[in-house]
Amino acid sequence: MSSDIHAPSDETAADGAPPASTAPRSPASPTKGKGESSARVSDRGAATRSALLAAARDVFAESGFAQAAVTEIVARAGASVGSLYHHFSGKADLYLTLWEDFQNRQQERTRQAVHAARAAGVTDPMQLFIAGATAYLDGCLADRRISRLFIQGDGPPGFDRVMNKRLRKWARRNAALFHTPDGEVDEPLVTVLTGAMAAAVTEISLTEDEDAARKMAADIMAVIATIRSPRAEQS
Repeated sequence: MSSDIHAPSDETAADGAPPASTAPRSPASPTKGKGESSARVSDRGAATRSALLAAARDVFAESGFAQAAVTEIVARAGASVGSLYHHFSGKADLYLTLWEDFQNRQQERTRQAVHAARAAGVTDPMQLFIAGATAYLDGCLADRRISRLFIQGDGPPGFDRVMNKRLRKWARRNAALFHTPDGEVDEPLVTVLTGAMAAAVTEISLTEDEDAARKMAADIMAVIATIRSPRAEQS
């Protein structure tokens, strides 16, 4: 997905640094001073980037992608339009970066859940899938505002392809868990489970009442846990 997102690096030039020809001749001072100044500028750049992403998240959640204004985003971030275009290529890049950050957090959440299940001695593929899927839904529940943002259909042009690409990637990871007795990937089971989870994420993210969303998540996982593939059970 990183190829879909343009994320220029933070500023590296030191504001106010003296030209090389006028810098003091002390062996240690120039290098140390320049390094400290560059670090300060880099820290400011990182802080500005974070502020822009936080402001974009709020504006997108309130107004949707199409109606969100760059001027509103930079105003809330306390930044300038120039600084926005230093860190991002535009409004779509902000949106896609928020999506990528969210998916990276979700991936780490599910990875930790599956790792913990394996460490506890779980080996059944469905139980491992349930552990990871439950963690993913928990992440959607914990941040329903941003989860809802990505499934409302109001994204930049081509965002549906980005989502489908991520879904296919997730399906391939699921496929590593499920195999038929002859060693082949159980494609029908993977398709059913991946589709069920995609629908679950949509319903949970769009449910306004948090308690109702949590109950729905638990009920959905209970249903998914009962799914079995006839192919996998063949001896």
